[in-house]
Amino acid sequence: MREFENGEGTGGVVEEKSEGVTRREFLEMSVAATLAVGVEKIAWAADTNSGVPRRLLGRTGEKVSMVGLGGYHIGNQKDEQESIRIIRTALDNGINFLDNCWDYNGGESEVRMGKALRGGYRQRAFVMTKIDGRTKQAAAQQLEESLRRLQTDHIDLLQIHEIIRMEDPDRVFAAGGGLEALVAAREAGKVRYIGFTGHKSPDIHLKMLQTADAHQFHFDSVQMPLNVMDAHYNSFQKKVLPVLVKKEIGVLGMKPMGAGIILRSKTVEPMECLHYAMSLPTSVVITGCDSVKLVEQAVTAAKTFKPLNETQVAALLAKTKDAAQNGEFEGYKTTTNFDGTAHNPQWLG
Repeated sequence: MREFENGEGTGGVVEEKSEGVTRREFLEMSVAATLAVGVEKIAWAADTNSGVPRRLLGRTGEKVSMVGLGGYHIGNQKDEQESIRIIRTALDNGINFLDNCWDYNGGESEVRMGKALRGGYRQRAFVMTKIDGRTKQAAAQQLEESLRRLQTDHIDLLQIHEIIRMEDPDRVFAAGGGLEALVAAREAGKVRYIGFTGHKSPDIHLKMLQTADAHQFHFDSVQMPLNVMDAHYNSFQKKVLPVLVKKEIGVLGMKPMGAGIILRSKTVEPMECLHYAMSLPTSVVITGCDSVKLVEQAVTAAKTFKPLNETQVAALLAKTKDAAQNGEFEGYKTTTNFDGTAHNPQWLG
């Protein structure tokens, strides 16, 4: 299973509009994008030897492809050989960041990725997967299952999945909570880096970061929706992204097309969506690809990428403004349809 109107500024001065968006609105919505100017060492450090430019993952020193292969979509092909072909095509064309999760397609996404990583492919991949367990026991058990399915002795980046409830941070950091298992696994060499993900509310992400600070814990990465709709509604870009840049935490942008739903708005094209997300200070933009053709689209987007200028950003935000008003095309924020752990609370432990 996966407010903005033309108006008056202070003093009654009507603000200038740019392509349907007032100057104030544009500056507010693009603040995270313009942050990129000051974070070249984090977000724009490019290594183009692989064909797909690479960026630094926060302060880890790791270089990851600026576009990553989403894990959910590579577990639902009828023929697993097609899934393997999608993964290997990505790696062969310079995408080294692979996304996955313990619960995707009942574990099948990890199983197929494990098979695809045979024959020397594991050494070329930066493998990220996620676990749902909020208790130490559940998290440890899920990690072991992921290691077995992925046929590897270590996960490059393990993330706590679906931080979508205000109580989740406290559960994760509690005595006997899931983070204990991840830290122990890191110490044992089974995990290299630790992060968290969520798609529901930027306020929940901020609480998770504040809770980590209270426990003197630094996350290596944070994953969240970053797209042309998010910029207008309950925005991770506006609220969370500046905090991650300041803390030098790797930014994993996901849902650049909202699992394809944003495209149904008929306001933007796939390449515009990808280039918008890449223009933010992201370490990697993760996109779902259920065919080799979509892998090739992602690779092309990365190879042809040039940071969008203010005029281009303003134009995209103007086109998506009306459609984005109520979160209609961001169901992961406004419904439970994308909340795997809401439908399967037993996964939390």
